[in-house]
Amino acid sequence: MDFRIGQGYDVHRLAEGETLWLGGILIPHSKGTVAHSDGDVVIHAICDALLGAVKLRDIGTHFPDNSAEFKNIDSKILLKKSYQLVSEKGYEIVNIDCTISAQQPKLKPYIPEMERVLADVLAIDEEQVSVKATTNERLGFEGREEGISVNAVVLLKRK
Repeated sequence: MDFRIGQGYDVHRLAEGETLWLGGILIPHSKGTVAHSDGDVVIHAICDALLGAVKLRDIGTHFPDNSAEFKNIDSKILLKKSYQLVSEKGYEIVNIDCTISAQQPKLKPYIPEMERVLADVLAIDEEQVSVKATTNERLGFEGREEGISVNAVVLLKRK
């Protein structure tokens, strides 16, 4: 196959006193994600999409959340390692598209920096990375500000 599509999804609970890392950047907010790593749901969803596209299972298979090695790890490291695994299978990124679902904080001002950071970590052009944000109109766990979820899709091509 010359092209592969991967889909990823991640969700983390929000709590006061935690940090909020999204797309590789620290977002100022009164709540952050509860997680074993830094809890960056954007990066975790992208990792799952990348790994799934080349049938390498998921992020938990490669970086288990019960391993001391990955406690509080910067998710940008996990993203780089995930893409290395994809590259070793002979594929490269065509594009990434992801959507963050969060009622608060408002993320629009942070999106360009997220796209720059993600592109930099992956050594691809910013034009290949799209990040969008939406609220759930105060519906569901995202709307009640109990958590944040992300859906990501990647398109890969054989090198």
